[in-house]
Amino acid sequence: MLRFHRLLLSVFRRAALDVPPRARRFPRHPSSALMNDSQKPQKPSPSATRRDQAWKIAPNLLISFRYAGAGLVHTFLTQRNFRLHTVVAVVAIGLGVGLQRPPVELALVGLTIGLVLALELLNTAIESVVDLTVGKNYHDLAKVAKDCAAAAVLMAAIVAVLVGVVLLVPPLLVTLGWWGV
Repeated sequence: MLRFHRLLLSVFRRAALDVPPRARRFPRHPSSALMNDSQKPQKPSPSATRRDQAWKIAPNLLISFRYAGAGLVHTFLTQRNFRLHTVVAVVAIGLGVGLQRPPVELALVGLTIGLVLALELLNTAIESVVDLTVGKNYHDLAKVAKDCAAAAVLMAAIVAVLVGVVLLVPPLLVTLGWWGV
């Protein structure tokens, strides 16, 4: 399993590095001419970042999908909660299909799963940006941003559990013979 994860990560990393350079560069900010050398941002070393061209717009749709795939792989490999949500999602969809639930009910379960996973991805992005901004320093607003992003995932997960309980538990109990027929 770990070997498969490493393979996926290497494919998406390689795809992200194969982006051709854009012909046109963005102009510098006019105020940068007024800054002295100590105020100007320093260029990171090539070893500091693998995607030094990441600030540029992707030249085509396939590259955009590769970036999205790289984000999914990164989140799956680094975030325990995303992996947990993914396992629960597979179990819920499998249970719904196994219980032969109507397509509308499966769609509702799928939508709530998609909402939870999307919010988990956003939570990871917000946490990464906050960590990038504040570094190793503590800031009350950074805590608020991270806590609110985590609370959004929690609320969506609670709603997803309620939807799963309402739509999947009664048919499961009937199938197991634990509820009146």
